[in-house]
Amino acid sequence: MIKTFLLAVSCITLISVSAQIETPQPSPSAKISQSVGLNTIDIEYSRPYKRDRVIFGDLVPFNKMWRTGANKNTILTTSDLMIFGKDTLQAGKYAIFAKPMKGNDWEMYFYTDTENWGTPEKWDASKVAVKTMATSHLTKDVVESFTISIDNVDSDAADLSFAWDKTKATVSFTVPTIERVAASIKSVMAGPSTGDYYKAAQYYLAQKMELPTALEYINKALDLREDQPFWYLRRKALIQAEMGDYKNAIETAKLSLAAAKEANYESYIKSNEKSIEEWNKKK
Repeated sequence: MIKTFLLAVSCITLISVSAQIETPQPSPSAKISQSVGLNTIDIEYSRPYKRDRVIFGDLVPFNKMWRTGANKNTILTTSDLMIFGKDTLQAGKYAIFAKPMKGNDWEMYFYTDTENWGTPEKWDASKVAVKTMATSHLTKDVVESFTISIDNVDSDAADLSFAWDKTKATVSFTVPTIERVAASIKSVMAGPSTGDYYKAAQYYLAQKMELPTALEYINKALDLREDQPFWYLRRKALIQAEMGDYKNAIETAKLSLAAAKEANYESYIKSNEKSIEEWNKKK
């Protein structure tokens, strides 16, 4: 009887621990991601329902800070600059707050502290990365679930919109697409950088392949620099030695050795001295 009772209690306990009732969130979470030019903008927020309530001026009071959603802060992450008129939001992660105004535009705040649950207990103006204005207007249709969207997307501009009930607030922004593309074109058309040539030469040497090309690349890397770094010269000497050109490898290693001594870089001093000794035996 006791064993039966204990078994029954164990079963009840197991059921109570393992069984979980799942219900939908009152304000379901949402994520949006949008490319604007070369920028990627991600927004995570919660979407409360209207449920026959008066939203702006009641549930969301006028002239008071609002977290633009429910639950945890609404968080915007931008991979590049977002430009709001004369104000620039740097790449990074921000909480979005708004202050809806009755019959007027909204004040919008991008706040650097994203770890609040709702509005901060103590508002810190120093954490406001950008304050801007959003144009607010009444809509014909009712938006049941609070919605954030990125609309009117162009190659260098878009609108960040907030819609709920019969109100929509929109703030326009631009991104530096033209500047970024121009810089990219200039970089590519100018050809590989000294670092690109060095990395390519280093890779070919490590793989012991395309050694003539590796030597060509390391020479180009050296030609593009005003100085002659000892680590570049060391790489050239190793490539020459790998090709069996010990005579020139030794001469290059001597240059690397002298530069390493001037920089007081002990590991390169020792490695060059050791290589020169070994390669002298193979000439």
